Amino acid sequence: MPGKMNETTVPEILGAQPDDYAGDISVQEAWRVLSENPSAVLVDVRTRAEWSFVGVADLSAISKQPTLAEWQSFPTMNVNAGFATEVTAAVSDKAAPILFLCRSGARSRAAAVALTAQGFSRAYNITGGFEGDLDETRHRGQRTGWKAAGLPWAQG
Repeated sequence: MPGKMNETTVPEILGAQPDDYAGDISVQEAWRVLSENPSAVLVDVRTRAEWSFVGVADLSAISKQPTLAEWQSFPTMNVNAGFATEVTAAVSDKAAPILFLCRSGARSRAAAVALTAQGFSRAYNITGGFEGDLDETRHRGQRTGWKAAGLPWAQG
């Protein structure tokens, strides 16, 4: 799947095998890696609307900032054809750990697969994402994910 990404890559990405990217890690493990590894980067692949209205991971305590690069663009939710270029501009070291975060772990997995195909050897999906699974009242952010784990975040 190297080269330019477009909407036709989505079914291939969703059908990816586990070895098509470095793997899945928990939000707690992501925080540990970001805290301990100076080259580790958090890439939030949610939409601009999600960053603004739901919030973003606050990495200031570890002197970092998340890279914000939409995997899909709201409202059409078309795959961002410039995604790989945006991430490559922010992360030049293809061996650095790149931790992809979305709402619940699906888009971030697709992004990890796509960047692995672009030559990044340590692209990880953060399971649970920023907001995690729905609870019994159909709300997110209480059961699993970055927010529910009590990791630092800020309103956009």
